[in-house]
Amino acid sequence: MADPEVDTTVEELERCYRHPNEVTRVHCTRCGNPICPACMHPAPVGHHCPTCVANARRDARVPVARRAKGAAMALRRPGAITSVLLAANLTVFVAEIVISRGALLGLARGSSLVTLYDMGGAHPLSIAAGERWRLLSAMFLHASLLHIAFNSLILYQLGNVVERTFGRLRMIAIYVVGGFLASVASYIFSPPNVVSVGASGAVFALAGAWLAFNWRRRDLAFSAMNVRSIWLFLGLNLVIGFSLPGIDNSAHIGGFIAGVLAGTVAEGFGPRRSRALVGAAGLLTLVAIGVALVQWRTDQILGGLGLPGL
Repeated sequence: MADPEVDTTVEELERCYRHPNEVTRVHCTRCGNPICPACMHPAPVGHHCPTCVANARRDARVPVARRAKGAAMALRRPGAITSVLLAANLTVFVAEIVISRGALLGLARGSSLVTLYDMGGAHPLSIAAGERWRLLSAMFLHASLLHIAFNSLILYQLGNVVERTFGRLRMIAIYVVGGFLASVASYIFSPPNVVSVGASGAVFALAGAWLAFNWRRRDLAFSAMNVRSIWLFLGLNLVIGFSLPGIDNSAHIGGFIAGVLAGTVAEGFGPRRSRALVGAAGLLTLVAIGVALVQWRTDQILGGLGLPGL
């Protein structure tokens, strides 16, 4: 079976723990061991190695009481970049609660919306006035406990597999570029006087990148299963997004599309020696497109107010 098409730069070169002749950059999502296509077993998220599959089958025969005792040990520690992003989001959320004096959690009177705006929520009129930094700062703000809990759970799951599959640098690039383009999509399609916050655009970008990675390998059973799982994830969230008020679907859809594009170019094309350069150029091109769209939307907003463009 052929190896997946992955970039094998010197610092990322690894070999399957069971087949030393097989070069790979895909890891078991449970133990982290590098595995080749022959050793990949489909899992709900990512893929497992034969050792973990065997252990899981053995553990299935252990009495329920003993399994429950060790359930907390089953959660794998997230990767370095995923951990940093989770910590950043949680730290900012705690700051939101303190600054709003509990209003964000409904524990005190006051407007949490004012806090979200003051801390950098994406507000189209303010962005058009020159505060472009809000397109990035909004990625680390959340409007409620449920909001950050959902995004943190998905970031933990998808962040782990994307980080181990693409590597740390590509993972953070996909997250930031995808989140930025999700904010751009929200900026384009949202009314001028709303405040949008949340890491969901960047999280959807991770889902898009994971789809792109598996789509290129959809002839493999584990990749075909992952493709179906991501489509199901997208479909369920879009149904929820269009059924409930206050959800920024433009950021979700924009982030997902951006993630597909970022995940595709992050792997690069052509000869292996030039794939890293092609990937970097592709990501920079996506950023440039986002900047151009921001300028176009800014001119549109200011023009509607009878003001000259910036």
